[in-house]
Amino acid sequence: MWVFSASGCRWLGAGGSLAVAVGGWFAGTLPVRGGWGLWERHGPAPALAGTLLAYLGLTLLVAAWGRYGALLAREVRDGPSEARGAGGRGVRDGVLATLVCWTVPLLLAPPLHSADVYSYVAQGAMVLEGHDVYGAGPSVLGPGELGAEAAASVGGHWTDTPAPYGPVFLLLAAAVVKATGGAVVPAVLGMRLIALGALALTAWAVRGLGGGPGGRAGALWLAVLNPLFLIHVVGGTHNDGLMIGTVLAGVLLATRGRWVPGSALVGLALTVKSPAAVALLFIGVMVARRAGGGARGLAKGLVLPGAVAGAVAAGVTLLAGTGFGWLRTQSVAGTIHTALSVTSDLGLGLGLLLGDDPDPVKDVVQKLGLAAALVVIAVLAWRAWRGLLDPVLGLGLSLVALVALSPMVQPWYLLWGTAVVASVAWYGRAGQVLAVLSAALVYETAPSGRTPWYGFAAAGVVVVLGLARARREPWRAGAAEGAGPVGAGRGRAGPTGGPASS
Repeated sequence: MWVFSASGCRWLGAGGSLAVAVGGWFAGTLPVRGGWGLWERHGPAPALAGTLLAYLGLTLLVAAWGRYGALLAREVRDGPSEARGAGGRGVRDGVLATLVCWTVPLLLAPPLHSADVYSYVAQGAMVLEGHDVYGAGPSVLGPGELGAEAAASVGGHWTDTPAPYGPVFLLLAAAVVKATGGAVVPAVLGMRLIALGALALTAWAVRGLGGGPGGRAGALWLAVLNPLFLIHVVGGTHNDGLMIGTVLAGVLLATRGRWVPGSALVGLALTVKSPAAVALLFIGVMVARRAGGGARGLAKGLVLPGAVAGAVAAGVTLLAGTGFGWLRTQSVAGTIHTALSVTSDLGLGLGLLLGDDPDPVKDVVQKLGLAAALVVIAVLAWRAWRGLLDPVLGLGLSLVALVALSPMVQPWYLLWGTAVVASVAWYGRAGQVLAVLSAALVYETAPSGRTPWYGFAAAGVVVVLGLARARREPWRAGAAEGAGPVGAGRGRAGPTGGPASS
């Protein structure tokens, strides 16, 4: 059937994306005021209809994406001639066109599945109005100040929470507020332009890391054609996309031997969101291996990338004039409980069993989780240094481990590691599992940004069905030579993708 072909998937997904956008106009994260008559709340009945339409669109988008990935996997496994009969003709060449078709409907939609963009706008306004973004939350903005309309729409948890973001992102948000006068609709659309830039940067870096045509197409499919990326980076305008794109660009330069500008880019990413720092360890592995290994090479790898990134981050902070308060606000997100955090859930449960106040036990379990994540990251880095693991794949798996064991986890956090793994191992078992999780987590938040019980139920169903299919039809970790996507084939690769030294 045509609908199961690459072209059919493209238009089915575009229809799903359009349904998500239209549903968002009635059930998205609409502003409290300042919607200009465009993004206005319409009452319970239209909101319910919009929610149902948006979830239907999500399902179409996820189904189209999954089928497109299966066609890509079949083409890599069997070759274009065999895949053509199943609708595989033009699968690789059509990924970018499909990305455009699925992205365009989201461009003018109101914020989807999260209210975070209102915090971004309000924090940019705080910078312009002279408020300390690291000492207070958006609630300090007065009625006559820039960004007051956005501040009124900030989610309850974040109204009085200082910004956990670095100066580069705050300067970008401030520039958007200055250009738009702080009006909600144009300011959100301005932030979406930044998100589109992040998408383009991520796509460019992923293509560069992806190897041959099959590798590039598959990497793009898992990294940016991913519904989780489209819904939360484009639709929700989360700044995680900017961090991901900048990190990947830095890693790409490092794999090409240009580790100094690569480390500098990671330093910039660090001043967007701090998890970018993990990339410095694996750039250091590349530097150490390029230096021939041994104690001297190891010392060079451990010190120099971090020094370059630290100098860039410090210089940008001084030039921005926002101060170094972002270094002390990195833990504020951990004070907010999210149901996706395994360590927070476990700590809360144990705390309730052991006493009346669960917070001390919860805090201990959260810290143990972070310590376990650090151990996993160290082991992966050691394996990469020994030549047993591709450093880029090690970075991706490290970010996945960090998210899984963090005290606060949002659905879009999975994208940190998924985009990196996609660039070198989309066709392997890790890529297939991350694809299933991405498809599931799309359902976890409603278009309004809330996390209803039925979102978790839908996510659970997708996980069960997806893993069952993955077990029944596993993508092979070893593909034909020249396909370019496989993680196992690069598992012993050196920092540039060539043979590792022993």
